[in-house]
Amino acid sequence: MLKRLTIAAVATLLVLATRTISGAAPLTRLNPGASAPRSFHHPPRGVTAFHAGRRIKSKGSWRIDSHGDPAALDNTVGENPAAREAAIDALGDWNGSVVVVDPRTGRILSIVNQKLALESAFTPCSTFKPVVALAGLKEGLITPETRIWISRHARMNLTEALAHSNNPYFAKLGKQLGFARLADYGREFGLGEKTGDGIPGEVPGRFPTEAPREGGAGFLAVYGRDIEVTPLQLASIISAFANGGTLYELQYPRTTDEIAQFEPKVRRRLDGFADYFPQVRQGLAAAVAYGTARYAYDPQLDIYGKTGTCSENGAHLGWFMSFGEEPQPKYVVVVLLRGGRQMFGPHAAEIAGRVYRDLHQREQMPAPASNPAVAVGTPAADAFIR
Repeated sequence: MLKRLTIAAVATLLVLATRTISGAAPLTRLNPGASAPRSFHHPPRGVTAFHAGRRIKSKGSWRIDSHGDPAALDNTVGENPAAREAAIDALGDWNGSVVVVDPRTGRILSIVNQKLALESAFTPCSTFKPVVALAGLKEGLITPETRIWISRHARMNLTEALAHSNNPYFAKLGKQLGFARLADYGREFGLGEKTGDGIPGEVPGRFPTEAPREGGAGFLAVYGRDIEVTPLQLASIISAFANGGTLYELQYPRTTDEIAQFEPKVRRRLDGFADYFPQVRQGLAAAVAYGTARYAYDPQLDIYGKTGTCSENGAHLGWFMSFGEEPQPKYVVVVLLRGGRQMFGPHAAEIAGRVYRDLHQREQMPAPASNPAVAVGTPAADAFIR
């Protein structure tokens, strides 16, 4: 009988075992307790907890190797040293990119693998789901307590759907919204356009002009089908979730003068979302506490994020877009992995978790002497990352 269980059925059983799908009221602060992932010793650099002690080959049916030297061609001038070191140490030799941004100002602190992050765009996979959730809430199609049938015997609310990245939930919500409304929200969050005017080599990505031929609006909502995004665009989107609705122009100051003269630039205010951002954030917190992003979990840190996993052009993609709050968000971390079968969303979440832990540990150290190269944003009280 067990052999005949479908993947969807197994996923449903896991959800039921993890948390009761009964439409419980949204949590104001998640305390995962026993639901937190098991603790583990960090394996050697470049090898994650998923694969410690054994190296899974990434070739074969996959045309893109999972390993390399992602930072080899980067220009590090002007980057925040602490953010860059944390990102490089966390990524190791995995083929991918890590972007660290200050969501309060739009300043890019570091980009590891600049060529991949700036010059290419990829399917967002499930990282489009928070935008879909926000659209469903704002359009009045759902509330956080609304339970949607995900199988013949189970229903799920929004927090659980985001935590477990449930495809049936978002396929149904996407169909209710329809392509036109999904497109309006996607473009309002900056999809299909550059995140800033002064970032050399940045591509604008793509948002489709019509619903995907295969799967329609449902597949668009679930997989981001036919959308192409850069890590910078996801950093811009999740920054708006972190700061409460301001879409900043991302800036990448490289010289001492540019850093000293840096001022935030607002692309647009996302009006009318104030009541809904906290409701979606509950799902992002749940994803880290006990869902698909649980390998980013740390009991000392508040991390909110969304994973994404899918395949395109002979490569597996693993995404994680996230922000940390302590007591207010000051870091956004986006991880993109590209390669073989081990490149998937939970792996990307684990790497991001390491970045947050590293930065948190550095901030417990005594402040260094004044240095404009490590300035973060403009507030004098928060001029340095240590």
